[in-house]
Amino acid sequence: MAKSVLDADWGQLKAMLDYKCAHAGIVFKEVDAYISQTCLSCGSLLESRSKGIAGLGIREWTCSGCDVTHDRDVNAARNILAAGHGRLAVGIPVL
Repeated sequence: MAKSVLDADWGQLKAMLDYKCAHAGIVFKEVDAYISQTCLSCGSLLESRSKGIAGLGIREWTCSGCDVTHDRDVNAARNILAAGHGRLAVGIPVL
């Protein structure tokens, strides 16, 4: 039962954010849970998403598609920025 209550609260938060953003004229976009495991360079999702890779203890990973090494947090932030701008992450400059 506790899980269903948490899911309902999360759904209500998303509904409120959507409503508030629409009222203010702002676009609200939801990103998927694997945003930190999606390669910024080629857009592929990690093939081996075992608990070792998906765990928060892994801070860096190398894409099996293009061999680029990513910092988990920086990669996720740039992917979220790209989703917010509605464009490919490849066009975002590295800081």
